[in-house]
Amino acid sequence: MSEPSPLAAAVHGACPRCGAHSLFAGPVRFAPACRSCGLDFVQYNVGDGPAAFLILIVGAILTVAAIAVDSSFEPPFWVHAVWLPIGAALTIAGLRIGKAFLLGQEYRHQAREGRISE
Repeated sequence: MSEPSPLAAAVHGACPRCGAHSLFAGPVRFAPACRSCGLDFVQYNVGDGPAAFLILIVGAILTVAAIAVDSSFEPPFWVHAVWLPIGAALTIAGLRIGKAFLLGQEYRHQAREGRISE
């Protein structure tokens, strides 16, 4: 078993240990463990880091695109409703990749909760 590269594993939703496509049990919810190699995904905590950065990135992309479309074509106001599904798709795709990448990095670097040495 060779470990996949962190970015390739994140894009494909693959297990960071074996590369099986078993990281997610839902659109953005991790599976409890890899069905192929048994790696326990519950022990990794990616937190809200991907969501915080994603809000800024997707918000900037949608704002620039909406302003560009409005100033170039001057469409009716209701046409801007297209940004809702685009924003949802970008958010879900970005969350999957961001969460998978952070989990892969935690696995690769053996990150654990902070401890004080005694």
